Amino acid sequence: MFVRKGKIMTAIAAVLCSALVLVGCGDDKKQAQMPPSQVKVMNVLVRDVPLKSEYAGQIAGKDEVKVQSKVDGKIVEKYVQGGQFVTAGQPLFKIDSRQYESAVLQAQANLAQAEANFQDAASDLERYQKLLESAAIAEQTVANQQAKVNALYAAAASNAALLQKAQEDLDDTIIYAPMTGQLSIDDVAIGTYSKSGTTTLVTIGSNDPIYAQFSISETEYMAFMNILDSQPDTLMNGVNVGIKLSDGSIYPYAGRIVEVDRALAQSTGSLTIKALFPNPEGKLLPGMFARVMLTGRVVQNAMVVPQRAVQQLLGKTFVMVANGDNKSEAKTVTLGPLVGSYYIIESGLNPDDLVVVEGLTNLQEGKDLAITMTTAEEMGFSFEPDMNVYNPDEKKAN
Repeated sequence: MFVRKGKIMTAIAAVLCSALVLVGCGDDKKQAQMPPSQVKVMNVLVRDVPLKSEYAGQIAGKDEVKVQSKVDGKIVEKYVQGGQFVTAGQPLFKIDSRQYESAVLQAQANLAQAEANFQDAASDLERYQKLLESAAIAEQTVANQQAKVNALYAAAASNAALLQKAQEDLDDTIIYAPMTGQLSIDDVAIGTYSKSGTTTLVTIGSNDPIYAQFSISETEYMAFMNILDSQPDTLMNGVNVGIKLSDGSIYPYAGRIVEVDRALAQSTGSLTIKALFPNPEGKLLPGMFARVMLTGRVVQNAMVVPQRAVQQLLGKTFVMVANGDNKSEAKTVTLGPLVGSYYIIESGLNPDDLVVVEGLTNLQEGKDLAITMTTAEEMGFSFEPDMNVYNPDEKKAN
């Protein structure tokens, strides 16, 4: 009985093994029958890459002043209109001057009286001193008169200062342009009461040259530092700056970096930079938005791959390549700056790698590949074109 049971178990095991073998063979056969994945690949590019970046920016006046009066009073005359161009020293407004004219007259009268009192006392002192020489007057009388002369002299000097202040106040009833520039349209109306140092009568600013202000992130700042090996105070030396306006046109004058903030803004973690642009036609106005474009720096012998070839998963960045066996292989890479359609690859690839640029959907590592070589031109990849900015003097020379 026991022998018969052992034979039955052996037979069952043989059947199960046969089934497993058949299933395994089926899987191998199915795997062998799967066609290779159709992909397009291209060589890693090795070339000198000019760094080109764009940042959101805003146009700002280089100099801007709020015009305020130095004396109180009602505006009785306006010599300009809002939006007008003015030159430094040009009259803008007049404040009611009657009280200041009266103050000048009163100060003149007070000074005349003080000077007359001083002259009388000085004459008496001179007479007393002669009498003292002949012992006809007490020495104490002369001393008292000298003290009176000194006091009257001080009073005359004080009145002279008051007259000067009254005259300055009268002069300040005419408000002049502190600089050459264009007036804003916030100019006050005739009849407005101006409080000295408080009321803004109009704002004046210079529009030529003019600033384009923008910010770069901490990551972008570190990229500049690492790739360009620059010092913070020379970070933007040699960088060419251009502007793309809101209508997509390129502003025809090149700018230059003139100010870099000393620290990152705590609220945004960005570094504020100012570029200065000529604005002879007045095309740029404060408050306009523009794209600030930076060029001029070059990364020597950089390895670059198309942006579409770069994939990210679970915090890792990788590129799929075709290895020597025509199988897909994922290579972890370290990215540099994005330049046009390409990423600069700092590490992880070799110059002879074949990078998969099409057919990446659902492509896994270790898959057989049917490779088609392609080029950047066929795929429409490119580095952004150079900015069309010029030096106006060069244009005239041409």
